[in-house]
Amino acid sequence: MGKLITIVGNSGVGKTTLTRALCQQAGYVTGIEEPAERPFQYQFARDLHRYALANQIDFLLFRANQERELRQFEETAVQDGGLDQDFYIFTRHFHERAYLSTAEFALCQQLHTTLRQLLPPPDLIIWLQAPLDTIATRYRQRGRPLEITQLGDLAQLEQLMMSWLPQETAIPILQIDARHADYLARAQLEALQQQIEHMITAVPTH
Repeated sequence: MGKLITIVGNSGVGKTTLTRALCQQAGYVTGIEEPAERPFQYQFARDLHRYALANQIDFLLFRANQERELRQFEETAVQDGGLDQDFYIFTRHFHERAYLSTAEFALCQQLHTTLRQLLPPPDLIIWLQAPLDTIATRYRQRGRPLEITQLGDLAQLEQLMMSWLPQETAIPILQIDARHADYLARAQLEALQQQIEHMITAVPTH
């Protein structure tokens, strides 16, 4: 069973960009989320209350299956976001926005708990961080054809990140300051790869 790394952070901070760059640099297996390809995204965008539950169940199941498939490789794999971020950040956000009822949120919580019990946790979380104004600028520039979370949601998403990750004790967390674009420079990626290899080597395979 291979090692699994998840890159988490606010919407637009650069999770997918770092995932692709790191996998290209280090030869890791890539696990990318393509929101526009998920079956309920467009319906959810048109009717936030009606399709929130179906959308979140689909994403949680997709991420769980992606984890399972990535673990089949001998090489280390890297995900942008992942099962836990989809629950602790986006599912909680949609509940706070009342797109999910309390009963629907509880169902998602039960599903996440069950999936995580069936799957080993990631071997490392990379937490990509930047000031909100930097994240907002990147969010505007990324130009995705479909966005569920909006510019005005970034502050709340950041609060949810802060309420989740500092409490996470079971998984090693590597914090990356992504405020400047040079964190994607080759020298920085090489140094990051070395740091990752050291950290995941110290973690026994589940």
